[in-house]
Amino acid sequence: MGSETRQLHVFFFPLMAQGHMIPTTDIAKLFAFRGVKATIVTTPLNVPLFSKTIQRAKDLGIEIHAQIIKFPAEAGLPEGCENLHAANSQDINSKFFTATAMLQQPLEQLLQEHRPDCIVADMFFPWATDSAAKFGIPRLVFHGTCLFSLCTSETMRLYEPQKNVSSDTEPFVIPHLPDQIKLTRMQLPGFAREINVESDFGNLIVRAIESELKSFGVIVNSFYELEPAYADHYRNVLGRKAWHIGPVSLCNKDTEDKAGRGKKASIDEHECLKWLDSKQPNSVVYVCFGSTSEFPASQLHEIAMGLEASGQQFIWVVRKGKTEDAEEEWLPEGFEERMKGKGFIIRGWAPQLLILDHQAVGGFVTHCGWNSTLEGVSAGLPMVTWPVFAEQFYNEKLVTQILRIGVGVGAQQWARMVGDSVKREAIEKAVKRMMVGEEAEEMRSRAKELGKMARRAVEQGGSSWSDLNGLIEELRLHGSSSKQGNNIWH
Repeated sequence: MGSETRQLHVFFFPLMAQGHMIPTTDIAKLFAFRGVKATIVTTPLNVPLFSKTIQRAKDLGIEIHAQIIKFPAEAGLPEGCENLHAANSQDINSKFFTATAMLQQPLEQLLQEHRPDCIVADMFFPWATDSAAKFGIPRLVFHGTCLFSLCTSETMRLYEPQKNVSSDTEPFVIPHLPDQIKLTRMQLPGFAREINVESDFGNLIVRAIESELKSFGVIVNSFYELEPAYADHYRNVLGRKAWHIGPVSLCNKDTEDKAGRGKKASIDEHECLKWLDSKQPNSVVYVCFGSTSEFPASQLHEIAMGLEASGQQFIWVVRKGKTEDAEEEWLPEGFEERMKGKGFIIRGWAPQLLILDHQAVGGFVTHCGWNSTLEGVSAGLPMVTWPVFAEQFYNEKLVTQILRIGVGVGAQQWARMVGDSVKREAIEKAVKRMMVGEEAEEMRSRAKELGKMARRAVEQGGSSWSDLNGLIEELRLHGSSSKQGNNIWH
């Protein structure tokens, strides 16, 4: 009986980047709500990003802790550079990814001391599978994206259809998927586009895939009803073990939980909500490109002109530039004056969940990062899709082609630093298509239905609720059989 009731202990080890740490914290909360002891492992400067959430959970009697590991001095990172947002140049970026491999030894020391029952480690730590194996612990992989994109990228890796076209702009079909999905080489990451060219990042991805194949399986922030054909394809055709437990953001029920995710908002959330309260339902466009996309002043200027021309009310989140002067170059003359009462600009970090869930918001202009995309789906919103890099061009296909709740702005090129390729006319047209007319109504109605499905999935008896229960049960059985009641694992 003792082994059945013994509390499970799970380590969560996210990549140090907002888009990975935020959903991982939500996942840790979900496990903790089910009686699992959850420990988030991170470096000293990232602890403040979790501490409020951890404290609030503890106040409710839920067991979440943080454990600190440090980058060794030989990692050679500049002072204060402990996450991807601090590593904001290409040179430091690659240094940062190299440095994360040096966290293996400190992580193994923690595993030795605490002997958890499982570790959920980010895909960018391929060595974590071997580290877990040393201690007889199952390792679960967290990718931070959906099953559609996982199926697409794996099929691309296996069949390399991009090799069969003669130019970067010629479309090709990705074979053996449930739907006909077309891309061009321009929309692929550099390591996938440049045929037979080796890169450090490409090698890291290969190691990530190899380590996933040896792992216990994959945790996915999605829900079955959103992408059933791809959930089945991933498991049955690609033969992978996966549990979909999302949308994980829905574990944040009240205003404080929603406002407290990630960095502190750059504005008072009450001021923002008060502005939204004064607007009609579905009348405001929310524009946000995530925490890492960088747009030059010329492109921000085009966005401003496109939003103004669309005639729609908007909340626009603009990432702060390095200096105040550089930041304001993009503002068209007299723009803020003309947009008084009609547009609300947030410079920096926004309380995104609170904004998306507000009834005044009727559409979302997004970079198609998976967290934002799924938060948009959960809020029942149609989207204008503007993919930039990572797997965002895949996510765009899911939104526009399969779910049919979005319109593309016409972004064609995968790029870490965006150019000014999307003109104001395209922005105006896409925003109007999302907000006004029959097509907009149809998209909104489909999006609202998906929002209801998302909420049902995480409620008791829903598909994600059941998958998480099943996973915890499997970990419990795995722990019991491998440890045979050995006391040091308690």
